[in-house]
Amino acid sequence: MNQDYNSHNEITPKSINNPTISPIKAATFGLITVFILYQFGGAILTLLIFGLDFEKADVNAMRLLTMGGQILFILLPALILSKGVYEDVTKVIRANKPQLKDFGYAILGLVILIPFLQSMLNIQVYILDKLADNFSLFNSFKLFFDELNKLVDASYGNLLSAGNVFEYVIVILVIAVTPAICEEVFFRGFAQKSYELKLKPWAAILITSLVFGLYHFNPYGLVALIALGMYFGFVAYKTESIFVVMVLHFLNNFFSIILYWFFGEDDFSTTSFDPPEEIFTDLTVFIILGILFTAYLVFFNKNYSNKISEVENDMSNL
Repeated sequence: MNQDYNSHNEITPKSINNPTISPIKAATFGLITVFILYQFGGAILTLLIFGLDFEKADVNAMRLLTMGGQILFILLPALILSKGVYEDVTKVIRANKPQLKDFGYAILGLVILIPFLQSMLNIQVYILDKLADNFSLFNSFKLFFDELNKLVDASYGNLLSAGNVFEYVIVILVIAVTPAICEEVFFRGFAQKSYELKLKPWAAILITSLVFGLYHFNPYGLVALIALGMYFGFVAYKTESIFVVMVLHFLNNFFSIILYWFFGEDDFSTTSFDPPEEIFTDLTVFIILGILFTAYLVFFNKNYSNKISEVENDMSNL
C-alpha cells in the first residue's frame, strides 16, 4: 500500500487503486476546470443560443439549458475525471448502497439545519445593513452586493416561476433533481473523496464546501451555502453513500422551490431584513437550534464512528 495515503477512517487505496496523478492535484484541477466550464462555458453557450435579450428567451428552453449545463459541465467532467484518475469510479463517487436509517438520521439534521441557517442569514443581513448605515465603505460593498444579489434573485425567479403542471414538474427537475445528482457526484463524490485520500477529512470537507459556496455566486447566501456544503460533506464521509447526500440536496432545493411558490419573490429574497424586534427572535432561534444541531452532530458522529470500516468489510466480502 502507498504510504503517502492516510489510513484513518476512510476507504483506502486498496479500494481505489493506483491513481494516475496525485488525488490533490486531480481534485484541485477538477474544481477549477468545472468552475470555469460551468460559469463561463455555460454563459457563452447561453449567449450563443439566446443572444443578449434574455427577456424574450423561452423560459422552458432556459430551464432545459440550465439542466443541460449541469449535466455537460459538472456531471460529465466528474465521471470522466473519476475514470481517468482512478480505476473504480463507483468507489470514488461513493456509489454505495445506504441503509434506511442513514436517510432518517441525515434528514433529521437537515430539518434542524435549514431554520438555523435561515435565522443566521437574517442576523447576517441585519448586521450588514446596520454597518452600511454607519460606514461608507460597508455601504459601497453592500450596494455592489445588492445589485449582484438582484441578478441572482431575478435569474432564479425566472426559473422558479410556473403556471401549469408541466412547468411545475420541469422546475422541480431542473432546480431540485438535476443539481442534487450532478453537484453531489462532483463535489461530495470525486472532489471530496480525492482530497480525503491525502488530507484529513475535515480539510477535505472544508475545501470542497468553500468552492461549493463560491460556485453558486450568491453573495448574501455564501456563508449559509458553505455551511450546508460542510454538512453534506460530513454526511457523505460518515455514510460513504452519495445517495444520502443526493436526497439531502434534493430536499433542500425542493423546500426552497415550495417557499417561492407559496410566499413569492419578496420572502425568497436574501436582501430583505427583519425589523429590530424580530432580530431577537432570530437570535433566540439561532442559539437554540445551534445547540440542538451541535448535539445532533455529536450523536451522528458517535453513531457512525465505525461506518466506514463496515463498508470496507462489506466490500471485501463481495
